[in-house]
Amino acid sequence: MTGTTHYRKVFDSPYLSAADIVEPTSLTIARVTQEPDKTKKTKDVFNTAYFSEKEIRPGEKLKPMILNATNSKVMDRITGTPFIEEWGNTRVTVYVDNNIKFGRETVEGLRLKAAPARRSVTPDNPSMWENAKAAYLRDGNLTSVLARADMSQEHQRQLIDECAPSKDE
Repeated sequence: MTGTTHYRKVFDSPYLSAADIVEPTSLTIARVTQEPDKTKKTKDVFNTAYFSEKEIRPGEKLKPMILNATNSKVMDRITGTPFIEEWGNTRVTVYVDNNIKFGRETVEGLRLKAAPARRSVTPDNPSMWENAKAAYLRDGNLTSVLARADMSQEHQRQLIDECAPSKDE
């Protein structure tokens, strides 16, 4: 539900948790590293995913996510490689599973699945191209466009050049 606060928000974990995900959310894993527990509750080392996106919602910072054994196996399946160094630039959907067994309890936890394929913005699709140009002119950047679709660096430069005022103006 939008506009509501999960009771676990008050505990302010340095990691993404079920309290942060209000609906399935597609994100891009930028990199995965092995690092010690930032909560300092354990001396464990975790596979930790960092995302390309900076915010989970406007004004709300996106935290890294611990990839437990189940989610690490999912990443192996999605990427086709067991090596965490090769998991970067992978689109995933993060969602809450309310039926995770933890000892004798059933708890909620985060799970991953491959994100649906995204469309690419190119000049070959005039309506998407024009919509992207309008968004760039409105926002002064391509953040809202790149949140919904892929766009090569070359096409980003081309679009920005096309939006620049001509020298005759």
